[in-house]
Amino acid sequence: MRKLVLGAVLLCLAGPASPASAAEPTPTFTRDVAPVLYKHCVECHRPTMFAPMSLVTYQDARPYARVMKQRVMARQMPPWNADPAVGHFRNDPRLTDREVDIIARWADGGVPKGDDKDLPSLPHLAEGWTIGTPDMVFSMTEPFTIPATGAVEYQYIRIPVNLPEDRWIKAIEIKPGARAQVHHVIAYTQPSDQPISQGGVLGPNNIGGVTPNKPGVVFPDGVARLIHGHHDIVLQMHYTTNGTAATDRTEVGVIFAKEPPVRQAAGGLVLNPRFTIPPNDSNYEVRGVNLLVQDTLLTSLTPHMHVRGKDMTYVAHYPDGRDETLLRVPKYDFNWQITYDLAEPKLLPKGTRLEVIAHYDNSANNKFNPDPNQAVRWGDQTWEEMMIGFFGTVREVPKGAAPSGNQQH
Repeated sequence: MRKLVLGAVLLCLAGPASPASAAEPTPTFTRDVAPVLYKHCVECHRPTMFAPMSLVTYQDARPYARVMKQRVMARQMPPWNADPAVGHFRNDPRLTDREVDIIARWADGGVPKGDDKDLPSLPHLAEGWTIGTPDMVFSMTEPFTIPATGAVEYQYIRIPVNLPEDRWIKAIEIKPGARAQVHHVIAYTQPSDQPISQGGVLGPNNIGGVTPNKPGVVFPDGVARLIHGHHDIVLQMHYTTNGTAATDRTEVGVIFAKEPPVRQAAGGLVLNPRFTIPPNDSNYEVRGVNLLVQDTLLTSLTPHMHVRGKDMTYVAHYPDGRDETLLRVPKYDFNWQITYDLAEPKLLPKGTRLEVIAHYDNSANNKFNPDPNQAVRWGDQTWEEMMIGFFGTVREVPKGAAPSGNQQH
């Protein structure tokens, strides 16, 4: 599995700052650059998080000024793979042109520090977590040993929860202990007195998941997800060996809702497991459709493929004959499997056909392709392929249905 490193050499180096900004004073770190980094970057680029370097302080950021300029001008950072002409998303982290210009002129102008009194306050960030400080953290009771080589079958690991009653959760984050070897984690709950059922992965008790470099989930105001009392958390763990043995002890952090929600978070998926990608095919197409049997409030879209994934598009075919493209990811990146949160929930009426169209590059031109001479089918491992278009939804919570345990405390 590749690891994106901010210091990687770019194919096209960025040019100088625009002439329109040439007359402006050179930006300083404390006055101009730090506000941009604190808004867009330090959630990941800070100590204890998964980014390869910290950008919190001037001393942290200064050595990377030129690379920062290159990456932001190429729109490679912050990571965001959606076509900007399609849809509006509340978690869009892209810098404005003005913010890009600030970083470019700072890098070109000698990276001055500036006056310490101009430095803004660092946003409150919980150490090791993107959702904030969890109310509870559930951990694997024993570490799992990952070998250096070979295939590791999916592991289903139970974590006791011991909640006496149902609870609403406002945020959830799954934090692998061995990030470099974790392909994905899917978490769901099931009754404590029952043996592990692998079918819960895509069932109604699914509470979240994580893929490489994916932060936690904080639901919008008035939305929460239900976690049942007297249930345990089960983790579906997919480990991928990379030549280095490791141990993993994945944690699940949750923040409880302080008040009962108006809407409950749920979800669904579009998938097609019946495909064979021919050897050396650079643009193989796979389609899947989900016919919605009830009115659905759509909240998010999460494309999932493996290393041959090239692009993915979601299209809603409405009962009245209209078609609407909801999301287009023209350059899918396995290492940045982003959830795209709609700016506002979108009503998909009963009878809507939600279609997902994916393309795969099984040619030698795909530098991440382990073997372009092999036909590729659906499979769990990274060298196999998947075609899943996850989507998030919300539904109204009936009055009186909220768990009693979500009082403010």
